[in-house]
Amino acid sequence: MKYVLVLGRFLYSLIFLFTMKGNFTSHAIEFAESKNVPLAFIMVPLSGIIAIIGGLSILLGYKAKIGGWLIIIFLIPVTFLMHAFWNETDPMQIQMQVGNFMKNMALIGAAIYITYFGAGPISIDSLISRTGS
Repeated sequence: MKYVLVLGRFLYSLIFLFTMKGNFTSHAIEFAESKNVPLAFIMVPLSGIIAIIGGLSILLGYKAKIGGWLIIIFLIPVTFLMHAFWNETDPMQIQMQVGNFMKNMALIGAAIYITYFGAGPISIDSLISRTGS
């Protein structure tokens, strides 16, 4: 059963590791500016770095509790600024943003679990705690 936790960490990390390359494009910065994100030219790439570090931390199980906090720090502003469905008027946009908002809320919930429980028995964190280093 402990191997399921490794699979869970892998699957959870994928969304952050594979989608964050977009945070380093002018298109992502322009989109964030259209959503009134302050200092988007700094915040968008910075958020990408935070998400990548958090995702790698969780994937590898190294300082996973900190990685979970990094994901929360990334997701809270993204969720409320970029997926503010209450600001939309087009029914299709509302539906799309509600879906993204709820997805991010679920991701925040999972990150909260990680901040509390850590990476599990098959992780760098576990290996370090067993060796006493």
